[in-house]
Amino acid sequence: MTSSSFAAAAQHNDPEVSRLSDLISQHAVVRGRVTLSSGKEADYYVDLRRVTLHHEAAPLVGRVMLKMLDDAGMEYSAVGGLTMGADPVGTAMLHAAAAQRRELDAFVVRKAAKSYGMGRQVEGPSIKGRKVVVLEDTSTTGGSALQAVEGVRAAGGDVQAVAVIVDRDTGAKEKIEAEAGVPCFYAYSKADLGLD
Repeated sequence: MTSSSFAAAAQHNDPEVSRLSDLISQHAVVRGRVTLSSGKEADYYVDLRRVTLHHEAAPLVGRVMLKMLDDAGMEYSAVGGLTMGADPVGTAMLHAAAAQRRELDAFVVRKAAKSYGMGRQVEGPSIKGRKVVVLEDTSTTGGSALQAVEGVRAAGGDVQAVAVIVDRDTGAKEKIEAEAGVPCFYAYSKADLGLD
């Protein structure tokens, strides 16, 4: 799965993967010239919060992401990433795992450690010494995922992989794998969503 999306491998056999793809296309793909957070321009924008916070799509996000990581043989006990894009992804996975009677915690990585209280950068149950997966909703440059990996490692988490719902095919996967030294999995490519 290092060179193709989970959806490309599973779509014809899994109605949940197909349905989530449809919901992403219907609700999250916004056409028109936009400037991305990376500063790059694109002819479309994938606003995945329109899906990760959607009543039907959010539960599918959790189940599809779990299936993708199971298919890749990943072992982990917590998921999370840089606030705010990763937050609903982690929550969806936590609830999907609970429904399957699996123990999975979620965490939130702040952009910087708090200067008050306990001064943490990673919020939620402790990840120290635990195998974790860093999440991102969509990836253009990989910068958010790499920032989250850095924060998680500083908090003592053992990063096993990065997992993304939609990869924009702009080199983020390769950058994450090279700089973080862990595999990067994605559920859907831009081709899966008809964005080529």
